[in-house]
Amino acid sequence: MFSYLITAAELQQEHRSDWLVFDVRHDLMNPQAGRNAYLQGHIPGARFLDNDSDLVGKLTGKNGRHPLPERTKFADLMRKQGLESQTQVVVYDAGNSMFAARLWWMLRWLGHEKVAILDGGWQAWLAENGKVETDVSQAGPVPSQWLESATPDMPTVQATEVLANIEQPHFVVVDARAGERFRGEVEPIDPVAGHIPGALNRPNSSNLQADGRFKPVLALRAEFASLLGGRPADQVVHQCGSGITACHNLFAMELAGMNGSKLYPGSWSEWVSDSSRPVAAGEA
Repeated sequence: MFSYLITAAELQQEHRSDWLVFDVRHDLMNPQAGRNAYLQGHIPGARFLDNDSDLVGKLTGKNGRHPLPERTKFADLMRKQGLESQTQVVVYDAGNSMFAARLWWMLRWLGHEKVAILDGGWQAWLAENGKVETDVSQAGPVPSQWLESATPDMPTVQATEVLANIEQPHFVVVDARAGERFRGEVEPIDPVAGHIPGALNRPNSSNLQADGRFKPVLALRAEFASLLGGRPADQVVHQCGSGITACHNLFAMELAGMNGSKLYPGSWSEWVSDSSRPVAAGEA
């Protein structure tokens, strides 16, 4: 069972017809880029899921840029894709795994454990001379009767809990955005710059090697241990701009055997939608 990572070579060797492979390539600044890339070429049999339509809930203007969908609706989408309890799922994006990590987290949230990220994504597949398909006319999957777990398997926290934690800390927030955004020097997407008071900064790019693959487990474990200063994983809450790259940090911790951290799904884009919430700038 592949539960975290699968290499391009392993996918070529192990891939079976009953596996589900999802292409989630996306560009936050160009929402059509992922679908266009899929149409130009994808892993044979892969199905495209759109970050802005398939994998988000209803936008209210107060719940962030990429709110989680209703759990039951997302489970229904997975049933329509043919997910069964024993189905091996593989997820890939353009190469940095941030969108793949989001879908990995969402499937684990539903209670499905057999889901792995293609390490290095599409670029690793091409580097391994993987076959490329352009056909999108394959027969649709046979819907399943699979049922999600009764309660979420991956914990989350809400803005009210994060706000209360500033005055009476019992967890630490780890912000996955780039350092200049965390410090409030620039803000290319959201209307307010800065970070949640008391948060630590761990840019999600720090989880990767130069080739886009994840760092070795021991390196990730050492780096997170240094950042957290002895805090246990279940006292860590991950946050980013809209809940996507936060999943990358959460995945990296899980990969490193540091299990049980939580996600703040609304993240910075939800936080700053209410001007009464405090904002900090500069280093943590």
